Amino acid sequence: MLRPEHCLRLLPATALAFAAASAPFSCPLSRPRRGTTRLRLPHRRALHLGGKPSSTLRAPAMPDAAVAPAPEMPQREVARALAEQAVARLGPQLLPSAVPDDVAEFRNAAGNAVGSLDVRRGAPGSSIAFMMQSSLHCKVPNGAIDITSILIFLNTATDAPHFLLELIQGSPTSIVVVLDLLPRKDLALHPDYLQKYYENTRMDEQRANIEELLQARPYRSPSLFVRSACSPTAVMVTIDCGQGGDGALEEIVSGRLATVAKEVLQIWLDCCADSTVEMDDTEREFLLKRDQLVRSKSIEVDLTASLPRMFDPDVSSRVISEIRKAFGVQEP
Repeated sequence: MLRPEHCLRLLPATALAFAAASAPFSCPLSRPRRGTTRLRLPHRRALHLGGKPSSTLRAPAMPDAAVAPAPEMPQREVARALAEQAVARLGPQLLPSAVPDDVAEFRNAAGNAVGSLDVRRGAPGSSIAFMMQSSLHCKVPNGAIDITSILIFLNTATDAPHFLLELIQGSPTSIVVVLDLLPRKDLALHPDYLQKYYENTRMDEQRANIEELLQARPYRSPSLFVRSACSPTAVMVTIDCGQGGDGALEEIVSGRLATVAKEVLQIWLDCCADSTVEMDDTEREFLLKRDQLVRSKSIEVDLTASLPRMFDPDVSSRVISEIRKAFGVQEP
């Protein structure tokens, strides 16, 4: 569960509470493996969804607020590139964004936290439930916390996994990475599901591509629920480049991490996004119940506990309400 010392993070979806990283360690600059290339990312360019800009920050919702826009960071560029990749493939399966301007861009009165949220629901007949992008930048006494997330949830036309990417930067030299195809079935009870979506797609190779970095060490969410919701091939690491490692971290994020995230999203687009599965009513009802539990738990653990501590009550209420709409979760 999120606590103030965990930096008051915002995450739409399967919510991994941000745990403070342990002491950084020194490491050399990561170099791409032989045969790999650095992914070229769009620089400082806003992604437009459904006729509405989906940039990190649009024109301020509160013009008189003395709040500087969230700075451009490599992880934002990674997220924009992935969003473009997803939208290019899904296209008509996504409806235009209908997020109100005061939720698409929000900030607190104190001037030390800004956020953005964009949601595109799936079109009728599509297997897409919604695609959600969010970012949060919060100044804290010893620096700043920056969180960038993309989640694409499927509906009950299929039992294929959801897509999740979350990048949590708590210092200029370290970042927490959570990248996964979130399973919607018990993998021990359904070995065919495990084989189809994780073994045949060689997802574990993508995990290994990140974990083999000298700067990477395992990240363990303090939430047992979160850990149980992820697949065995999930990338859950802290990349820590130690004192003076700002440039090394940027190189990793824009290089190895960007490439792996793109590959994982492509696997999801090829194997999951257009999937339809024949299910009887009992199976479909169970799948819906499982999805709703995951969504409800994420709102309960993360959003209702953290946003009111960072933002004014009316702002946090608007944001949480919009996420509830996307998740299909009613007010308690």
